[in-house]
Amino acid sequence: MTERRWHIYLSGEIHSDWRERISQGVAEAGLPVNISAPITVHEDSDDCGVAIFGPETDKVWHDRKGAQLNAMRTQTLIEAADIVVVRFGEKYKQWNAAFDAGFAVAKGKPIITLHPPEHDHALKEVDGAANAVAREPEQVVQALAYIIRGTMPTAARKAQAAE
Repeated sequence: MTERRWHIYLSGEIHSDWRERISQGVAEAGLPVNISAPITVHEDSDDCGVAIFGPETDKVWHDRKGAQLNAMRTQTLIEAADIVVVRFGEKYKQWNAAFDAGFAVAKGKPIITLHPPEHDHALKEVDGAANAVAREPEQVVQALAYIIRGTMPTAARKAQAAE
């Protein structure tokens, strides 16, 4: 019997290596996972609409052209996802990440939020809708390993054995 492949969408902050850390951890754990994400090159995400459909003199329409293309990608990938991970970084306000989390919840997708403790208050509603809240990408990998295979983290196994 072939093992089911899980589709994980990684939404949010694009200025750190969190996606790479999750991808590497998933690969090292040998999890049957396909990972998808938004376009993470900021300039490409901002300028795709005008690059394809032509320039705009008004910045609002410039941004709207790109946002609409990015929305088609994001909505399609979230709808195809089994689990959505939403990262809120330290430096930038991620309105798009909050929107993605809300869209995922509205579509009935389980979500894992990923953010530092100092964002707990600001994200209390988002975290309230999440199935899990992680602090580090490695916790996301451990959660996926448990969800997919029932595998407990090595540290937890050592602690249980010591009891």
